[in-house]
Amino acid sequence: MRPIPKIDDPTFQKPSKWGSLDQFFLKFIRDERDLPFIYLCFKISFTLIPLGIILYTPLLTGWMWWAGAALHLVLGAIVFLGPYTLMLHNTSHRPFFKKDYNWANKYIPWVLGPFMGQSPDLYFMHHMGMHHSEGNMPLDKSSTMPYQRDSFIGFMQYYLRFMFIGVFELMAYFKMKNKPKFIPKIIVGEFSFLFFCVGMCFLNLGATIAVFVLPLAIIRFAMMSGNWGQHAFVDANEPNNDYKSSINCVNTGYNKKCFNDGYHIVHHLVPNMHWTDQPGSFINNTKKYGENKALVFEGIDFQMVWFFLMIKNYKKLAKHLIDLHGAFESDEHAIQVMKERTRKFSKQELVKFEPSLA
Repeated sequence: MRPIPKIDDPTFQKPSKWGSLDQFFLKFIRDERDLPFIYLCFKISFTLIPLGIILYTPLLTGWMWWAGAALHLVLGAIVFLGPYTLMLHNTSHRPFFKKDYNWANKYIPWVLGPFMGQSPDLYFMHHMGMHHSEGNMPLDKSSTMPYQRDSFIGFMQYYLRFMFIGVFELMAYFKMKNKPKFIPKIIVGEFSFLFFCVGMCFLNLGATIAVFVLPLAIIRFAMMSGNWGQHAFVDANEPNNDYKSSINCVNTGYNKKCFNDGYHIVHHLVPNMHWTDQPGSFINNTKKYGENKALVFEGIDFQMVWFFLMIKNYKKLAKHLIDLHGAFESDEHAIQVMKERTRKFSKQELVKFEPSLA
């Protein structure tokens, strides 16, 4: 285990003077701390989208087409996947543009989204409408509780369920919760995108697979493996305790690239907290984290947590675990706690915490 480190994840330092281009864009957005999102939108808009369009044209043929398709996949699945997803996440919680420019808030999910494999508005409905309402508890259709969370077979059941029936479960959830207004938005966002992809296959099958279909499969895998890593450790006695049902990952390159996404405990405690405030919130409350035996890792991100769980390498996880004020007696004690928190919940336990499932 590791001692409590000095945190070097991103925080906001207001510049003494904004550049002229910055000043121009600040007129339109609600929070100056979100200015990086503007430049990320430009990067995606002027690289990924034009390249995707070119793949549908005769401009590239033979090996040059395959090189373009490979470059598109690298940009979408490696360079931009994480930053885009977390930009979408943050702008779902906190609207990006001012009210006078509310129409511009559609740009990230409706224009950029399809090129990143995201059905327009589906993320918002799933994440804001359900996940934060239920907090990984049994009614959350993305809950990890019904699965053995250090099992690759368990994860694949989780991923395939989301891929093939997740949208239908989401609509059933909103119907059960008497929130029918969400259902048409899901239908429009998800099925308009799927029908669009089918139609584009007739125009150019190869380009459609490269530009839209592969990104969809990749980003949904990444989102579910990420959510699995975020909620792999759940205390069977207090699954609704955010300190004991999620984790933080600090001091990672991922946080610098993806707007402090590693602070998932912080995020569930205060969902509307700005991403630049999350490191300070954690460091100011480490005693509370220690009292709850919260799992906070340094130097690894959620995908790495997921990977180490898939190969059951708890020693590696313990090596990166931060000992918060003596919360764990030893590495062996920490491993014991982690193993206990990855255990699959029985049907009886799920009903105990959500009687309506009976």
